[in-house]
This record gives sequence, C-alpha cells and structure tokens, in this order.
Amino acid sequence: MSHALLSRAPHRPAPALSLLPDLSLPLGRVHELCGRARRTLALMIAAQAGAPVIWIAPAWGVDTLNPDGMQPYLAPRDVVFVRPERAGDMLWCMEEALRAGTVPVVVADLSDPPAMTPVRRLHLAAETGCGAGLCRPIGLLLTPGTGGAPGIETRLGLEPAHTAGQSAWTLERLRARMAPHKRWQVDAPRDGSGLCQLRPDTRSTPAPVA
Repeated sequence: MSHALLSRAPHRPAPALSLLPDLSLPLGRVHELCGRARRTLALMIAAQAGAPVIWIAPAWGVDTLNPDGMQPYLAPRDVVFVRPERAGDMLWCMEEALRAGTVPVVVADLSDPPAMTPVRRLHLAAETGCGAGLCRPIGLLLTPGTGGAPGIETRLGLEPAHTAGQSAWTLERLRARMAPHKRWQVDAPRDGSGLCQLRPDTRSTPAPVA
C-alpha cells in the first residue's frame, strides 16, 4: 500500500528592500534608525525605495531638513512633510500613513524611542498597508543616540566618517531579527545618482548591542 508523500511549499523570504547583498529591510515592518546621521540614513533608504515619502516631525522641532541637503538623495518635491502640534499625534500619524499603504516609506523623527505597544501597533498598520494600498510600506523610526525602541524589526546606526574631499559614514546593524551584527562604510556617490555606495568595513566588529 503506497502512502501519499507529504508536501510542503518551499520557504519564501519575506519581500524586502535590498540595500546590499547582506543588508535588507523587510517590507511591511518598522525599523529604527539612530546615530548622529540618522536623517541622512533615512534619506538614503527613501532614495532606494522610491518616492513619495511621508516625513513626520514635530511642529515645535528645531532640527528641520534643509532642502539643499536633501537634494543629493531625494528631491524635496517628493516628500510630504507632516508637522503634528502634539507629541501624542506623532505615532498616530505614522500609523495611519502605514495603514493606508500609499507610499513606500513613512518616517517619524522622534525625540525618544517609543514603547513596545505603539511599536506593535505600527507593525500591524504596516502589515495592513501591504494588502490595502498601492505598495508595501516600511516605517522608519528616527531616535537619538543609540536608539532602543523595543520590538523593532531592525536597528541601524549611522555615524559620520568624513575625510578630506569625500563624505563618508559608518553604518552599523545593531539589531535584526534574522541577521547578525555587522558594519559597513558608506561613501557618497561621485556620479550624482543620489544613491550611496556601501562596502564592508574591514575593521574588527565589536560585540552586538542588545
């Protein structure tokens, strides 16, 4: 008597925005960007993902984006700026934008890392947006210092490493659900493409941050 073989569909990796062969950001999820150059990193990612972008920042904030500084990565006309008057509306705006699924990237420029419950709500909103809208959105939480938002999919840090005549940064993957800690050097483009060139950092890699 023959027995039917049990079959299982092959595992398919979740759709992701590829930045490097070994660096990608899963779509429909929320990621944290920290470090002194976190806004530059958000622009780099947005340039890779494509326009338009929703950028949420507090109306009382003083660290506003300079259109001239944005130009190498993303045209200011491709960014919709949202300026909530209350701190409690920051994450609400992000949640609604992700749920709509109408833009590839939603950025929230925060003064402190959010708690676990708001992060979970943002993940659910991004997952909903993948099926309800025109694209698979990702959320980028910008937090100062070394970050620390619980429950995020990925935490990346970017720090300036400029040299004479060349802009450069050190990019560090501080946390990821399915990938190890790693570090790269990021060079500004020389061809005016707006996309930066990333290369592995040959220095020794420090212990991962929890």
